[in-house]
Amino acid sequence: MTTRRIFLRNSALAMVGVGSAPLWLERALYATDAPSPRKKILVAIFQRGAADGLNVVVPHGEKAYYDLRPTISVPRPSAGSGKREDAAIDLDGFFGFHPSLAPLKPLFDQRHLAIVDAVGSPDPTRSHFDAQDYMESGTPGIKATHDGWMNRALPKPAGKVSPVRAVSLGPTLARSMAGPNPAIALQSIAGFQVRNPEAAKQFRDMYLGSKDPLMRAAGQETFEAVSMLESVQSQPYSPAAGAQYPRGRLGDSLRQIAQLIKSDVGMEMAFADVGGWDHHVNELGQKASEGQLAVLLRDYGQALSAFWQDMGDRMSDVVLVTMSEFGRTAHENGNRGTDHGHANCMFVMGGPVKGGKVYGRWPGLEKEQLYEGRDLALTTDFRDVLGELVSHHLGNPTLKSVFPGYNPKPLGLV
Repeated sequence: MTTRRIFLRNSALAMVGVGSAPLWLERALYATDAPSPRKKILVAIFQRGAADGLNVVVPHGEKAYYDLRPTISVPRPSAGSGKREDAAIDLDGFFGFHPSLAPLKPLFDQRHLAIVDAVGSPDPTRSHFDAQDYMESGTPGIKATHDGWMNRALPKPAGKVSPVRAVSLGPTLARSMAGPNPAIALQSIAGFQVRNPEAAKQFRDMYLGSKDPLMRAAGQETFEAVSMLESVQSQPYSPAAGAQYPRGRLGDSLRQIAQLIKSDVGMEMAFADVGGWDHHVNELGQKASEGQLAVLLRDYGQALSAFWQDMGDRMSDVVLVTMSEFGRTAHENGNRGTDHGHANCMFVMGGPVKGGKVYGRWPGLEKEQLYEGRDLALTTDFRDVLGELVSHHLGNPTLKSVFPGYNPKPLGLV
């Protein structure tokens, strides 16, 4: 008889909560009511590596920005038309988008996209690992938190929840999604299946025939998820309205999130990440529209724009938020790059969003205004942004349990 170990090795099954069997084995089934197909949905995108918020949302009205970055600043918007290819795209007379974010300007103008600046974690760490952990756990400075803020933020269900209620795009379950509530790690929709029918039968018999009720529940949920995603995959998917997702991790992830949302499978949360934002050397090319940051932002802007276009009126149910573990130094270093900093910027996009505005108090970039004399100072806690989305969009008022020890202050984003 095939053992469980051999089955997992040979069946090419993408399991619920990959790498976290104790988590998904702890789940219990809810009542038998079918989940509502139209849910309020929160999508979180993590930019791993610490994106340079000062070159993403450019404070072109701040003279000190150009003094601090003589070779890697993004030029001011051109006089008049503002169409110079390497210049910032003006937003409000003070802030502007990096030129690679041109696809997002219409969404900002139509008030579907908001920016929060000088935002981030109050913890002073400059360690990528610690800062990411604190932001994904939602408890800055506390390493003992076992679950993630997104798992805690899931509203209490009224009936049986969908097996794909919370989806983490990637090979392992994201830290943000970890916890007792059902969540799955999904490398791809097509890959979440059992390719060996005999192994599938043995796996089903092993778990559904167990005397342990938690084991039976876990097996049932796993096969429900497999069956549901196989059904989604069986329907050819073409993005709507001519939307074109860029090739790469973020574009692929958002395309699959859009597919799951429009398949009405009961998804309420999705998480995706994209790396490569740690630019210590040669952050920009000879022009602002060239170089490492420009390439990343081109994919980022195109992916978010394609997601909006693809989703159409379904965006009335969706809010997407982006974040990075911390920002970069205000002053460029000697290698035409930037080092680990403090405050950053966050993007919030969706139908319910009060966009067309840069939120947050701007602290300035003069030497006496910088955090520790080197970084953009933080004036908005990232939990204020996420807390408002959890309470006002998802409808979960229990923010004390989502962000223990902190009372989020809404900014009026939604």
